[in-house]
Amino acid sequence: MLLCNMQKYIVDFRNFLLLERSMSAHTIDAYIRDVEKLAEFLEMTGVDCAVDEVNEQHLLHFLRYVAELGMTPSSQSRILSGNRAFFKFLLNEEIIREDPTELIESPRLSRKLPEVLDYEEIVSILEGIDHSTAEGTRNRAMIEVLYSCGLRVSELTGLRITDCFFDEGFIKVTGKGSKTRLVPIGRDAVRYVTVYMEHYRRLMTVKKGAEDIVFVNRRGGALSRVMVFLVVKEACAAAGIAKTVSPHTFRHSFATHLIEGGAGLRAVQEMLGHESITTTEIYTHLDRDYLRQVITEFHPRA
Repeated sequence: MLLCNMQKYIVDFRNFLLLERSMSAHTIDAYIRDVEKLAEFLEMTGVDCAVDEVNEQHLLHFLRYVAELGMTPSSQSRILSGNRAFFKFLLNEEIIREDPTELIESPRLSRKLPEVLDYEEIVSILEGIDHSTAEGTRNRAMIEVLYSCGLRVSELTGLRITDCFFDEGFIKVTGKGSKTRLVPIGRDAVRYVTVYMEHYRRLMTVKKGAEDIVFVNRRGGALSRVMVFLVVKEACAAAGIAKTVSPHTFRHSFATHLIEGGAGLRAVQEMLGHESITTTEIYTHLDRDYLRQVITEFHPRA
C-alpha cells in the first residue's frame, strides 16, 4: 500500500536525478534502492501514511533496523544520504512541508588505522638494500623518495626529471585529478636519486616515452605499480620486517612522523595532496601514547 503510495514520487525522483542532476545510471540506481528500502520497511512494519506524513521517528526506526541487519556504518550512512536527497527533492517540489531527515545524524564512521613503520624500521629497510647494482641503487632512491616526500605509488612512477628542483629542495608532484603540488625533498633522498641518475640511469638506453621519467626498469621503460610493490616487499623481507608493508606505508609513516614531530595538519595536508583536512586527521591518533606519556610525566595533577 505505502510502497505504491511512494512509487509515484520515486519515479519523479529518478527523473529529477537523471534530467536535472545529470547523474550516472549507476548512481541513480543506488539512490533509488536506498529510498525503496525505506518504503519496503514502512510497508513491512505496517506504517500506513502518506509520503508527507513520514516523520523523523519512522526514519530512526528504519536506520535502527538496517543497523541490526549488520550493515556497516558506511552503508548505513549511504542509505541515509539517498533518503536525504529524496526528501529534499520532495521539499523543493512542495510535496512535503518539512524534511524528516533534517535533524538525523549520520552514523559515525570508524576508520581503519594505517600501518606505520617507526623510524628505526625505515632505517633498517634502507640500509639493508644492496647498493652494488644499478637496481639496488634505484630501489634505495625510490624508497628514500617515498618516505621523504610521502608520495603515492602512481606519483613515484610518474615522477619526471624536469619536475625535480634539487637545488631548491623541491619536487613537483602530479597527483589525483592531475593536480600538481610542490613537495620538499630531503637531502638523503636527493643524494641517492642523484647517484642513481648520474651513475646508472644516464648510461641506460631509455625507451621512447620514458625519456623524462626518473625511475625506469632494466629495459628502460617506466616502472609499473606492481614492480614498486615487489621492490618494497623484498626490501622489507631483507630487513626482517614482519609488518604488512606496501609503498603506501611509507606515505603513512611520512605523515605520522611529521605530526608526531609537531608539524601542523595544514602543512601535512598540502604535502600529501589531500583535498580535505579530515583525510589528514586520521594520522593524529598515532601520537596519543606519546601525549599520554607527557601528561603522566609532567602534569602536576597526573
